[in-house]
Amino acid sequence: MGRFARAGAMVGALVLTASLALTGCGDDQKKPAFVANGQSADPSATASATASVTTPDTTSGSPQPDAPPLRVSPADGAKGRPVSTEISAEIPGGGKVSEVVLTAANGKAVAGRMRRDGSSWVPSAPLKYGTRYTATVTGTGTGGQTHRGTSTFTTMAKPKSMIGSGLYLFDGNTYGVAMPVVAEFSPGIPKKDRAAVQRRMFVQTDPPQPGAWHWVDNGTQAYYRAPEYWKPGTTISVRLALAGIPLSNGRYGNVDRSATAKIGRKLEMKVDNATKQMSVYENDALIRTLKVSLGKKSTPSSSGTMVVMEKKEHTVFDTRDEPDPRNRYVTEIDFAQRITWGGEYIHAAPWSEGVQGRQNVSHGCVNVSMANGRWLFGKTLVGDPVTVKGTEQRLAPGNGWTAWNMSWSQFVAGSALPVPDGGAGPAF
Repeated sequence: MGRFARAGAMVGALVLTASLALTGCGDDQKKPAFVANGQSADPSATASATASVTTPDTTSGSPQPDAPPLRVSPADGAKGRPVSTEISAEIPGGGKVSEVVLTAANGKAVAGRMRRDGSSWVPSAPLKYGTRYTATVTGTGTGGQTHRGTSTFTTMAKPKSMIGSGLYLFDGNTYGVAMPVVAEFSPGIPKKDRAAVQRRMFVQTDPPQPGAWHWVDNGTQAYYRAPEYWKPGTTISVRLALAGIPLSNGRYGNVDRSATAKIGRKLEMKVDNATKQMSVYENDALIRTLKVSLGKKSTPSSSGTMVVMEKKEHTVFDTRDEPDPRNRYVTEIDFAQRITWGGEYIHAAPWSEGVQGRQNVSHGCVNVSMANGRWLFGKTLVGDPVTVKGTEQRLAPGNGWTAWNMSWSQFVAGSALPVPDGGAGPAF
């Protein structure tokens, strides 16, 4: 019986813990490692050092005498700017930025691209600490005239107080259709900072699908998902561009993290306590029905929509630290698939095969036979959805990747930024 604990090794030496006690049959093991693959560039960024939006200059290519210079931000001479700084400009009388060129003091150009709404230009990688940069911005006024402006600014020294972050997505992996993008923070992001942080968390999908972010109450996690499960075959590219982002508590983001992953075929597992059976669907067609034994009344399984978070062909459940001595044991387990942080798994349980399909005897896990456990383990991916219904306990928010255990309207209510009807599109 595991507790609700998510302590684990985060790449970059981040360790997170939580203390909400929930019943589960598995051990209180470490979380899967976060992605920190050394990629700091935006996977969707172009190789160009200029904005991806260009507007032809209908003049000779030089500002007209009556076209005042535009105002660039950061302002000329600004010092101590965060390495997360974006470039923006104000065109006198209104207009549209058409080009941004950013160069470091050594003359090296910085790649980046314009946000889709035109509000700013985002470097494809964090700027360097303690470095001088020059931004040259070109824009077109409402009357067609060309405006230009230049600003030279200096970034801040590397701060001492940083916030840890992680990304539960591994570059190049294939996941199930319910795989949320999971960002994690230690300590949590204060509510007043979440909008600024969310603006720096970029997700793009191919084919395009709308989506939104949802923050858990304590700000330690944010999930990104679409209104429905991802389309099979989708490519998801993520950049958490948080290096150097300033927070109100005096901390700064530690690193940029990025990953590009694929979504595989559609597979769903649906467990009904009334029948004590699991129905397995592949591409919406029922392919097998399995007998199960769920948690007994004193240690019930959670009802709700969960996601396979990790898979272990062989493991050991060690629950000797449980407060209730009746729930302490050490047991070797085969074909284990974690679905909650609280210790609930789908796994083979040969000792309960005689009552599977008729009686609940587990410590909260979904027990299946050895043969069915082996078969199911070979079919599933991390990110496959598991829905359990009819038990005595409801799934607690945050006990696992619970992004799908709420309606779309409930999900978008947890966004720190407004979400258009149907979901937000990509930033670029």
